Amino acid sequence: MLGLSTLIPRDPFNLVVLSLCVVAIFLFSIFAFASKPQKGEPSTFHAYLKFFYACFVKPHTGDGSGSQQDALESFYKAQADVYDATRTRLLRGREDMLGLVAAQLKHRCEANSISQRPVWVDIGGGTGHNVEQMNAFLSVPNFFRAVYVVDLSPSLCDMARKRFERLGWKNVKVICQDARAFRLHEHEPEAHAKKQIILQGQTVRDLDEDADAGGAELVTMSYALSMIPEFYPVIDSISSLLSPNGIVGVVDFYVQSQVEFSARNYTGGAVNRHCMWISRVFWRTWFEIDRVNLEAARRDYLEYRLGTVLSVNARNNFFGVRLPYYIWVGCAKGSESSTAKLAEIDAAATESPYLSALDLQTGPIQADVEVRSKAYESAIVNLQSSLPLPSTWYQNHHWRIHYDEALPKHTRFNNSYIYAFTWEDDRADARLLKVTPDDVVLAIGSAGDNILSFCLENPRRVHAVDLNPSQNHLLELKVASFTALGYADVWKLFGEGKHASFRTLLIEKLSPHMSSAAFQFWLENGPSVFSDPKSKGLYYSGGSGNALRLIGWLFCILGLAPELEALCAAQTLAEQRDIWNRSLKSVLHNRLLTWAILSNEKWLWKALGVPPAQRDMIESDFRKSTSEFDTATAERKSSGNAIYEYVLNTFEPVVNTTLLSTSNHYYLLTLLGHYTPSSHPTYLSPKSHVRLSKPNAFSGLRIHTDEISEVIARMRPATLTIVVVMDSMDWFPPAGNQALKQIRALNRALKVKGRVMLRSAGLEPWYIAVFEECGFLCKRVAVRVPGACIDRVNMYASTWICTKESSIQQEDAKVNLRKSSMGELKI
Repeated sequence: MLGLSTLIPRDPFNLVVLSLCVVAIFLFSIFAFASKPQKGEPSTFHAYLKFFYACFVKPHTGDGSGSQQDALESFYKAQADVYDATRTRLLRGREDMLGLVAAQLKHRCEANSISQRPVWVDIGGGTGHNVEQMNAFLSVPNFFRAVYVVDLSPSLCDMARKRFERLGWKNVKVICQDARAFRLHEHEPEAHAKKQIILQGQTVRDLDEDADAGGAELVTMSYALSMIPEFYPVIDSISSLLSPNGIVGVVDFYVQSQVEFSARNYTGGAVNRHCMWISRVFWRTWFEIDRVNLEAARRDYLEYRLGTVLSVNARNNFFGVRLPYYIWVGCAKGSESSTAKLAEIDAAATESPYLSALDLQTGPIQADVEVRSKAYESAIVNLQSSLPLPSTWYQNHHWRIHYDEALPKHTRFNNSYIYAFTWEDDRADARLLKVTPDDVVLAIGSAGDNILSFCLENPRRVHAVDLNPSQNHLLELKVASFTALGYADVWKLFGEGKHASFRTLLIEKLSPHMSSAAFQFWLENGPSVFSDPKSKGLYYSGGSGNALRLIGWLFCILGLAPELEALCAAQTLAEQRDIWNRSLKSVLHNRLLTWAILSNEKWLWKALGVPPAQRDMIESDFRKSTSEFDTATAERKSSGNAIYEYVLNTFEPVVNTTLLSTSNHYYLLTLLGHYTPSSHPTYLSPKSHVRLSKPNAFSGLRIHTDEISEVIARMRPATLTIVVVMDSMDWFPPAGNQALKQIRALNRALKVKGRVMLRSAGLEPWYIAVFEECGFLCKRVAVRVPGACIDRVNMYASTWICTKESSIQQEDAKVNLRKSSMGELKI
């Protein structure tokens, strides 16, 4: 038998040929199987064979001119008729890009910012595939006044003309022209005549440079930017083509390192943007074979030249490899709408009077005129450097205030939220605060349920504050849902916590109403939360979802699931108490369970959001309550027993006095993992949807991603009337001056008689004395006693309202006077 070595060629040339054949067979297998077209498209073996031949085998057969058109025609002519059939799997994201820009156009038409039938220019439109696909989102013949498909390849343009002849769309025109030279006024008589009148007697370089004289409401590029050698003038021309309120949509391949974009605040977020070095090297080299360029400058210049509305970084899982691509939606960088709103938005963020447009000049800022928000300061820095404004300035709504997502104080949350629902009784809040239309409310955002309840009261302004960006992403999702969706969809999302069509809703309906950072977050995480069949829904996500899972596992292991369902379905308190006493009480009030789980500091923080300082307050109250009987025993057992007693005093009165199935959705959710039509938060009622879905329902909402102290420090003095800090004051350690700083800042920002409402795990929180020293009159308006509920949640020991009686300057004057008097007495 011959040895294996006799079958292997020893000539180096033959070895190279053999290697190339192996690679060719491998590549052919990839494109033959991984590029299988979707239903309804050609699927013949012949189509993929032509594709493989044109891309990897066919030699250059151009006219020898070396022009870009010659190169394109040499590449596409042999495969023009199978182009669409062989690009379905390779060119991902095209439909998503079309869905995003279609949603933006529909919103702008409904908002009357686009007053006429739009014009669409598709640069590098090739066979016209994008235009036909757009018809799934918008009626191309009826919605658009004119559509221009611009491409430099005659073969692809011929395919596009045949497509639109078949479809019978008369408003679509195919232009075989270099994108650098395309000018809309040459094809739009109305725009040309208008420009001639406006520019009469003026010397101009480009008749399209005055967008007010006419322009396209939509410009798109689908996997074209990476194939244009001189891309700078093409991107520059977009500004000329675009109307003032127009939208740009781009989808293309890319590779980029985080070093290149990490210092930029205008990219709309960087989720999944970084590519590993091996990915960068491989894909750049691979695509250069076909004159496709993936250098970072193309995307960078696009983001520099225009303003970012939405940005997406994704991977095409292509036969086991992850091919990076991006989707980008933008607008004019220096549009009048963005710069005109700059001062107005800053005023709303800081409760300042409307700031003069003169403040937008790039000269020195008069710091003593008004306080400035961080967003305003970042915008000024960008304007001084001729950069686009941060992405948040280009949103359709200005609910979300710009923040620096790269700061460690934000990244420490690991791109996740703790609370998927809010543990604050909104009914008790409404009763205690009695919000009026003149109130300016600042409250911790958490999961946003309480913020929506405040919006139902229609105050002049609601400032939602949370340091965790993901918590604010959740609030944004809720606000966008009320703005864009009907009640049935809102209920599925936040009542049931599941929606099979979440991704479609996000792209086609919610995207115009979200910031780029929030949209990126939910595109990345939302499908796995809301629509994945393996997911149990929204309320099992985040840190609080761990608690719900534990409860479910515990009752399942103990065989008490039927009792749990019966408890949640009980129609009377007597029935509910009976079920509780006979089976469930002994489980939840088990000392071993409390010691193993609820007394664990890591569990308390990660699952329930209880910090160590708050736990210390619970243990301190426990020691005080038992000290008169046995001080030594109390000290020894407080760590194990304090949480047990606290849990006992929490759950027992809830079950005895509130009916879960109709009036206590807080505990119903923890047991079922979803709400029911008869038991849910106020904001999820049909009546609330009617109010929150009105056009101006959230016009006064501002969402701040920062510490409370940072936000109120930049508020104009004496402007807030209500501040709700939940139990956040419990988080401050008694040692140190963090609480003092925040309380002093609250005094400065509040009007006289303005109120701070807080809840505490302690009966007499130590920081109440600090409030009183800083000019507040403090009153405990609710206290938890054994056997009774403080509210439907019953999770806190006390509720306080601290009313500002005097300004901090007056209190400082009193202190100085006392010090002076003491000095005189000593003398």
